[in-house]
Amino acid sequence: MALNKKNLNNLFYIFVSTHLIIWTLIPALTNNNLPLDTIEHLAWGSNLDWGFNKHPPMVAFVLEIFYQIFGAQDWAYYLLSQIFVVFSFVVVFQLAEEFFKNKFFSLLSVLLLEGICFYNFTTPEFNVNVCLMPFWALTILYLWRSFKNNKTTDWLLMGFFGGLGFMSKYLFIYLGLAIDLFIIYMLYKNKFNFNFKPFISIIPFFIVLLPHLIWLTENNYITITYGLHRTGSEDPNILNHIKHPLIFLSKQIGILIPFFLMLIFLIKKFKSKINFKDDKLLFLITINIAPIALIFLTSMILGVKIRTMWMTPFYLFFGILVIYIFQSQINLNKLKNFVTLFIILFIFSPFAYAYVSISKTDKRTDYPGKKEAEKAKLFYEKQNKVSGKIAFVKGNEWIAGNLSYHLEERPKWIYDKNNTFICNKDLECIKYK
Repeated sequence: MALNKKNLNNLFYIFVSTHLIIWTLIPALTNNNLPLDTIEHLAWGSNLDWGFNKHPPMVAFVLEIFYQIFGAQDWAYYLLSQIFVVFSFVVVFQLAEEFFKNKFFSLLSVLLLEGICFYNFTTPEFNVNVCLMPFWALTILYLWRSFKNNKTTDWLLMGFFGGLGFMSKYLFIYLGLAIDLFIIYMLYKNKFNFNFKPFISIIPFFIVLLPHLIWLTENNYITITYGLHRTGSEDPNILNHIKHPLIFLSKQIGILIPFFLMLIFLIKKFKSKINFKDDKLLFLITINIAPIALIFLTSMILGVKIRTMWMTPFYLFFGILVIYIFQSQINLNKLKNFVTLFIILFIFSPFAYAYVSISKTDKRTDYPGKKEAEKAKLFYEKQNKVSGKIAFVKGNEWIAGNLSYHLEERPKWIYDKNNTFICNKDLECIKYK
C-alpha cells in the first residue's frame, strides 16, 4: 500500500480507534472495581464544588457528566479515559502536520508515544493526570497557531484551554512558565515591538479560573497545602536536594527506554545540526524540555519529591521533537524493524495489564464494591433509627466513595476520616463501619 496522504490519515485513525477499543475492553473485562483515583473523583462529583481538598474541580465535573449519562457502568469510565488519551493523540497529530511536510513523520510522532507507559498501561485509571492531557495538548497547539498566525481567536482559545488545564491540576503551571519563556523570547526576537494579542489570552484564562480562585481563598488554600505535603516539603534533610532530583531523573530515563528503543529502529545516526535560530525547534524545545527542567529544578532547590505519575502530560510532544531533530536521519529501510517493535509494545502492554489484573487479587480493582453497597443498603433498611432513602454517605474517599458510586440512589459523599456513616436527606446518620 502506497503511503499517500489519505492512507496515512487512515492508518492514524485505525491506530487511535484500536487503542481506544483495546484499552477500554481490557480493564473492563479484567477488573472487578474501578481504580482508587476514579472512585475518589466520582465521590467528589457526587457533591460538586469549585474545588476539593486535593485538586481543582475539572476531573470531578467530567466524571459527573459521564455518571449522569451512564450511571455505575465501569466500562464507561475506562472509555472516558481513552477518549481523553486518543483526543490528545489527535491534537499531537494536528500539531505535527504543521511542523512536517512529510505526513509520515506526523504519524511517527504519535506512534512513538506507545513506547511511553503514561499513554497506555496507566491510562485505565481516569484521574487528574489523564484529565489534564487534552488541555495541555490543546494549549500547546493554539500557542503555536497564535504565534504562527497571530489571530485573536487563537490567543483566546489558548487562554481558555490553559484555564481548563489549570482547573485540572496545578502542575499545569510548569507548562505556563514554559509558555511565558517562549513569549519573552519572541518579544525579544521582534525587538519588543508591541503586540497586545498575547495578553488577550489572560482574559479567558482568569474567567475560567475565577470561581476556583474564590473557592480557594474561602477554604484556606487547602489544595495548595495538600500539594506541598505530597512532595514531602516538610522534611528539611539537606540530602533531599540531591536524592530526590536524582531519583526523579533516573525514573524518567527508565520510562523513556522503550521510546528510545523505537527511535533507534528509525534513525541511521543520532547526528543532526541543531539551528537555534529555527523558531519551530525552539518552540518544541521550550514546550518539551523547559517544563521538565523546571520541575527538576523545583526538586533540586526545594528538595521535594516528584511523583512519577505527575509527568503524564509532559511527554505528549516528545515524538514531534525527536522526529523534527532527526528527520534527515530517518531510515525508511529500517521501517519493518520499527513496526515490529511497535506491534510488540502495542500488544505486550495490554497483555501485561490483563495479567497483573487477573493474577493479583489484592488490588483496589479487586475490591467488591457492588457487594459492599448491597450489604450497606440491606443494613440501612433493617435499621429503625432513621427513615427515608439514603441521601448521603460519610467516610473516606474509598469505602464511602464506593458506596456513593454503587448505590442506586447515588448518595452525596461527605468526607469523614475515621468512620463510615449512611445518612438520610436530613443528615440523620447511622454508623456503618
